[in-house]
Amino acid sequence: MFKKILVPVDGSRTSRLGLEEAIKLAKDQRAMLYILHVVDEQGVLQGPSVSSGMFIDDFLRTMRENGRTIIADAEAIAKKSGVRAKSLMVENFSGPTADAIVSQAKKLKANLIVLGTHGRRGIKRLVMGSDAEGVIRNTPVPVLLMRSPAAPAPAARKTRKRAGKFGKQTSGGRAMPRGSKSIRSAMI
Repeated sequence: MFKKILVPVDGSRTSRLGLEEAIKLAKDQRAMLYILHVVDEQGVLQGPSVSSGMFIDDFLRTMRENGRTIIADAEAIAKKSGVRAKSLMVENFSGPTADAIVSQAKKLKANLIVLGTHGRRGIKRLVMGSDAEGVIRNTPVPVLLMRSPAAPAPAARKTRKRAGKFGKQTSGGRAMPRGSKSIRSAMI
């Protein structure tokens, strides 16, 4: 049974999905819900704003104010649902956001972390990173991932499968060995 559930929020649609699921679980388990917002100052201090003369203090102040708003909104949703909730905001000066989440989970002795995730794969994940993956790799606490529904794909192009030259199946102009269903379904 879960007694302490940690849910990080950042104001995105994806984190809202995590929050909604965490609220359901907290209600069902009669658990305390801890709502966490991480102000990621590392990106600001290493980003182009430092060299462009932007006032870092003003920018950080704005990030903190936005964080307080995000937490207040999440806490209001939780309380409206009848769930006991506490909120906290931490500032991350160095290291990945995932490390700050794991640190808070340990400090609070959370039984579960509920995270919204974009479910990025391939190049997008390499470029943008994955806080969810970092949490999973480093926490001793069970993690429940709530994947954001993918944006609707463009209408699939209808192609006719036909036998091409040399006995290979073709689909949309791509030649594949006959009988390779897994390759064929992955490419369509």
